[in-house]
Amino acid sequence: MKLGVFVPSYLLPGEEAKHGDQIRRFAVRAEELGFNSLFITDHLLTATRFYRVSWTEPMMTLSHVAAVTSRVMLGTSVLVLPTRQPVVLAKEIATLQHLSGGRFIYGVGTGWYPPEFESTGSTRQQRGARTDEVLEASMQLLKGGHVTFEGDFYRMSDITVEPIGQVPPVWVAGGGQYTHAASPEQPEMSTNVLARICRWDGWIARPTAAPPQIAEDLGKIDAELKRQGTSRSQKQFAVAHENFCWLSEKGSRDAVVDEQKRYMRAVVSDERPWDYIEAVYLTGTIDEIQHRIQERIDVGVEEIFLHTMTADLGQLDLFAKHILEPFARVEAKVVQ
Repeated sequence: MKLGVFVPSYLLPGEEAKHGDQIRRFAVRAEELGFNSLFITDHLLTATRFYRVSWTEPMMTLSHVAAVTSRVMLGTSVLVLPTRQPVVLAKEIATLQHLSGGRFIYGVGTGWYPPEFESTGSTRQQRGARTDEVLEASMQLLKGGHVTFEGDFYRMSDITVEPIGQVPPVWVAGGGQYTHAASPEQPEMSTNVLARICRWDGWIARPTAAPPQIAEDLGKIDAELKRQGTSRSQKQFAVAHENFCWLSEKGSRDAVVDEQKRYMRAVVSDERPWDYIEAVYLTGTIDEIQHRIQERIDVGVEEIFLHTMTADLGQLDLFAKHILEPFARVEAKVVQ
């Protein structure tokens, strides 16, 4: 299993003045510790239904991170494509690829927060069609020059975006999730999302998807790829999963959960009750969290990237001690 962490791009109250320095220190330390990737969230507006915080712009923040790292992969989980203009986005990605030495993973999704669509001239009902157009147009621009594209929402004629360089892999988010009133989406994998996932290079399972749902969706992906005459191994198709986590070495489970509530509640709003958070996010003792990660590996997840909830380097060190190092040892033992 490969393990990544999220860039702490959320704006916690009282931390704004030192946030840039926190991000730089966090990125450098994550690379030093051996994490495989640094991912980042995209919210154009503060999605107050589920979060107490806002987030910095992901592409600019990843460029900031690229300047202080040299090895770690840089990904989005996920860019909300219906809010993006494909030529501008292609220019941003091409620039990030150029400056980072080709380390970008283009993680994409449709988004769910209506004000983000409305403020950028779209609607929630258009999000799937716009996602497909932005993705197709931006990838054509990244692959070469003199692009002509005719869609329902975006059109261009003989357009070249430079620098033309290494084309990033595309990982598509979506699928089933925990059924709950606090969920903004339907619990099942839609046919359109399945088609979008199988069209590209990888899948990011929802943070709100339990292992049985991940396994069920992966079965649908495998069946669709087989129908197309290919497979995950032939496509070198990645299976990834995003989640939220806070690790505590306190002695009692009650003390651990109290600490997790405090840090998770600083980011996640009361719209998501604690029983929901416990059902979908990585909570509990370190042994319990390790077990829940193993369950995800057992159903086919190959890369996990985790939100640390703060820019605290101590928490990053705990991730390395209790997740990165133990699972690396297990993998090495299997290989031998």
